[in-house]
Amino acid sequence: MQRLLKRQDFLFVRDGRKAHSATLSLQARRRSDDRPDASAKPRAGFTVTKKAGCAVERNRIRRRLREAVRLSGALFARDGYDYVIIGRRPALEASFATIVNELKTAFGRVHAERSGARRADRSADEAAR
Repeated sequence: MQRLLKRQDFLFVRDGRKAHSATLSLQARRRSDDRPDASAKPRAGFTVTKKAGCAVERNRIRRRLREAVRLSGALFARDGYDYVIIGRRPALEASFATIVNELKTAFGRVHAERSGARRADRSADEAAR
């Protein structure tokens, strides 16, 4: 899986689908068709806020998340998508199996069909009921 490194790419993914868990948050967004690499392999970016701890702790969280994505991301990530994984403080103390399971669950949630989504063909009167 390729890496997201530019701020512009992180901001693009921010407006996509999201899934949250105790150890991480996953954001996913399909790349637009006008980009030359729209059908390319999935890309992932990693970030941890300063609230999660000092630099050593943040880097450890980031390394654990990168390894989890390396092991399970290839199975669940879809081509043409960008992902941002935001690490949280509990990822520092959680077992690695927990992180991998929560990542798998998050991938399932961001790619699940939305059952309660509003349909575009509904009129304003039907929506008001």
